[in-house]
Amino acid sequence: MRTILVVDDSPTIRKMVRAALGSLRDVRFVEAASGLQAIEMLATQPVRMVVLDLNMPDMHGLDVLKFVRSNSHYRALPVIVLTTRGDEASREAVLAAGASSYITKPFSPAFLASSVRELLDRVAEQSPRPGA
Repeated sequence: MRTILVVDDSPTIRKMVRAALGSLRDVRFVEAASGLQAIEMLATQPVRMVVLDLNMPDMHGLDVLKFVRSNSHYRALPVIVLTTRGDEASREAVLAAGASSYITKPFSPAFLASSVRELLDRVAEQSPRPGA
């Protein structure tokens, strides 16, 4: 079972992300309503991917992303930034910081699901297989 951490201060957006990804097999979701909660969740349970908002009250999503990329344990963890910020400067900053993908809200559920599936498949291909 692969775990996806959905980080957004809006319960409605977290619910929409879960609904958009509901068709994915062998996936379970954990949620965080803030950047600090996200970091805590990463430390306490195995996560295969993060869907991360930028604008949160306690810790900006870009700071969460920088934490993830600076920690060797999480460096390869796929992070999709899902945000209302559609400006090119934000997009460039997030991708330069190591985001795997940048999607703006409102988002297409099919596009989000496709992006998540592609990244999870890519990570699975790169993972060592037992006995290999």
